Amino acid sequence: MHAKVVVVGSLNMDLIVRTPRFPVGGETLAGHGFATAPGGKGANQAVAAARLGTTVAMVGCVGGDAHGAELRAGLLAEGIDCSAVAKVPGVATGIATILVDDAGQNAIVIAAGGNAEMTAERLADHDALLQAADIVIAQLEVPMATVEATLVRGHELGRTVILNPAPAVGPLPAHWYGLVDYLIPNESEAALLTGLPVDSPETALQAAQRLLEAGARRVLVTLGSQGVLYADGERHMHLPVEPVVAVDTTAAGDTFVGGFAAGLAEGLPLEAAIRLGQQAAALAVTRPGAQPSIPHRHELPA
Repeated sequence: MHAKVVVVGSLNMDLIVRTPRFPVGGETLAGHGFATAPGGKGANQAVAAARLGTTVAMVGCVGGDAHGAELRAGLLAEGIDCSAVAKVPGVATGIATILVDDAGQNAIVIAAGGNAEMTAERLADHDALLQAADIVIAQLEVPMATVEATLVRGHELGRTVILNPAPAVGPLPAHWYGLVDYLIPNESEAALLTGLPVDSPETALQAAQRLLEAGARRVLVTLGSQGVLYADGERHMHLPVEPVVAVDTTAAGDTFVGGFAAGLAEGLPLEAAIRLGQQAAALAVTRPGAQPSIPHRHELPA
């Protein structure tokens, strides 16, 4: 299969605990629900792009355990090409422990497991997938050397390169910016990348301008209920979103990235591709879980 979108990134099993609020240090709280669900930023974005109408291939690693088998089977059921999802014996599949409070906000701790085995050498083994793609997506839940190799190769091939710098821990390597066609941080990630406070469309624009000065071609700052701020070297626009009642914000950003990529792969104009991602993310936050919350294209407004 020649996938229009290739996602290089993480696959996690999410362990989700519902809690009235987040505990403070040393405190034990009684939760009121537990579930497991397939997740990982890379896999979430792959599922979103597939459900929203494009062909997708996933490049990543799982462990030789039941979680890994379940994650791979789930992607295959979505019609995603998993020929480049490696099973690594003797290693645990990545997991994310997710606390979701009654306001729908989440706090997440991840253990990389098999995702740490996704090396640049493994990526090189699947270069044919990148060559056949239109769009290449990366995040930061696999080794940085692998992310860099993804950006470099995607750029060399003239593909549309999307980087979701999540989870961000600080500024990106300076030479990465020129390799990326669309940089898509959320508010906290944009703040970490720039050192600027980001809590509104106005402050998001300031951060986006700083990222453009660093060499990014186009920046989309996702602002949750405040919509998306887009900026490039010539223009900027704020696209608000219809208010919804959030149940669980897990994978909202991933759904946006996958939906936006699906829109680009379909040939939609930029603003329409952003709207597609926004509509999908807005529906996703009204449902629990990561991949279980991601909508199909037919569920979205026409």
